[in-house]
Amino acid sequence: MAERLEKLRGQLDVLNMELLALLNKRAEITEEIGKVKAERGMEIYDPIRERQQLENLVDANEGPFGDDTIRHLFKQIFQASAGLQQQEKEKEQKYLVSRKTRMASTVVTLNGIEIGGGQQHIVAGPCSVETPSQMDAVGKLLQQQGIRMMRGGAYKPRTSPYDFQGLGVPGLQLLRETADRYGLTAISEIVNPSDVEMACDYLDVIQVGARNMQNFELLKAVGSIRKPVLLKRGLSATIEELMMAAEYILSRGNDQIILCERGIRTYEKATRNTLDISAVPILKQETHLPVMVDITHSTGRRDIIVQMAKAALAVGADGIMLEVHPDPSVALSDAKQQLDFDQFSTFMDGLRSSGFIKSDRATVRLPV
Repeated sequence: MAERLEKLRGQLDVLNMELLALLNKRAEITEEIGKVKAERGMEIYDPIRERQQLENLVDANEGPFGDDTIRHLFKQIFQASAGLQQQEKEKEQKYLVSRKTRMASTVVTLNGIEIGGGQQHIVAGPCSVETPSQMDAVGKLLQQQGIRMMRGGAYKPRTSPYDFQGLGVPGLQLLRETADRYGLTAISEIVNPSDVEMACDYLDVIQVGARNMQNFELLKAVGSIRKPVLLKRGLSATIEELMMAAEYILSRGNDQIILCERGIRTYEKATRNTLDISAVPILKQETHLPVMVDITHSTGRRDIIVQMAKAALAVGADGIMLEVHPDPSVALSDAKQQLDFDQFSTFMDGLRSSGFIKSDRATVRLPV
């Protein structure tokens, strides 16, 4: 009995080696098919072809494996083969966003300010553009603090349709007037592709917000202009999805892109979102684009904002973005997370005292 068992096991060992050789031979043919598909621009997965193969196999099956088992086994082989084709496709694909395609870091120049050129900067302003007096007060504060880039929302995509949606074009006009008055660079979000051309008359940087990171028509629209774009990571987007969103813009010819980590949605409730600080060095390593961090939306907490800013700058962010308002208690949006003027001054003093920011201008540096 033992001798017969060993003999049968020996036969299985031989068959295993034969199956292995056949599987690898099949894999080689699969890779060749993948190359042909890539040349023709065909999709890797062909459900009709897979169904036909499975039907042929089931028709030829004489047991002892049941038909369902045959389907399961060969579907695993088909999936593994598709994985090989995908790997080959990715190997051949040269993404414009990748540092493998462009080794030198992209520097986005905004009115003499270089984002990605080695220095680190601050972008600040209210969540929403509301009134002339509000914007004038913020503009004056930023100028006094040496900050040269001002954000302000004119279009506000909100979770509830009943919340304040922004002033629209009048908000863009007010932001532009304030920026010109105080020598600031204007940054604001656009949500409709048809508004992009109009927005170029008012903005120095067009922001694509988190809720529009995969608004592909909007990405194409901002990719077709030559205006810098600040692209925020989506609420639940992976780093790869953020990179592919940037690829949409780059593929249309616009390489003036600033990536922005703004926190992602997780199960944690201590903060509004979870700041994925690891995204900064990964994006800096995998792409040639500058990276900023929105320290307001990522946490929604004023009490830890200095620490978050230091963390972002310490891991190599090219800048940080935060919100400031003359009186956050009456703000029309995100009242709880905006800093008032005293808090903002304390925030700036905290960065300066720690050596993260020079005293004469809002250009920050990593501590030695």
